[in-house]
Amino acid sequence: MIKERINEIIKELPSGVKLVAVSKFHPVSALMEAYDAGQRLFGENRPQEFAAKVPEMPADVHWHFIGHLQTNKLKLVLPYAHMVQSIDSVHLLEAVNRWALENGKVVNVLLELHLGAEETKHGLSEEEIHEILSSAGTYGGVRFCGLMGMATNTDDQTVIRADFSRISCLKSDLQAEFPGLKEFRELSIGMSEDWRLALEYGATIIRVGTAIFGPREY
Repeated sequence: MIKERINEIIKELPSGVKLVAVSKFHPVSALMEAYDAGQRLFGENRPQEFAAKVPEMPADVHWHFIGHLQTNKLKLVLPYAHMVQSIDSVHLLEAVNRWALENGKVVNVLLELHLGAEETKHGLSEEEIHEILSSAGTYGGVRFCGLMGMATNTDDQTVIRADFSRISCLKSDLQAEFPGLKEFRELSIGMSEDWRLALEYGATIIRVGTAIFGPREY
């Protein structure tokens, strides 16, 4: 069943758009079903669960960390993450950069724009993102790969489209302003309920959990 769901999604994805299978709260057996279907990008949002699953999965999996990351949990995530999608504060960015420099690594990151209407959501303002990229050269341990955002939690497509349009326009503006950031090209928007809409706004990464694995297994 997982294989069929993955194949159905991939058939609809334009060339170059990456599918991250969001596997939080699902057992390794379910992840292996996805792996056997050809899936190699997996997303987790809890550091302890992330660190526990990594050694249980094949070495060619590319892990994306997509949740709020506390600075005291970096060592559970950064040694294994192919990308941290959820850089949601300058404080976290500076901590990731420090860890990377101390460990001789360069960490791929997306800057998370505070996109939705909910106050509880994490994320950077447009001004903060602009300031970060203006001083990108000072972050030697980080590779800025693009933007990530979560649309407002609503069934109103007009609101979701407005959110996606805002982050898509910001990405285009930043690419034009900072042409030297060659790797700044990813736009991670779209989840199980709205990934098709996200494609209309230039998503290069979609993060899909329930539509692949079914309801969460707590």
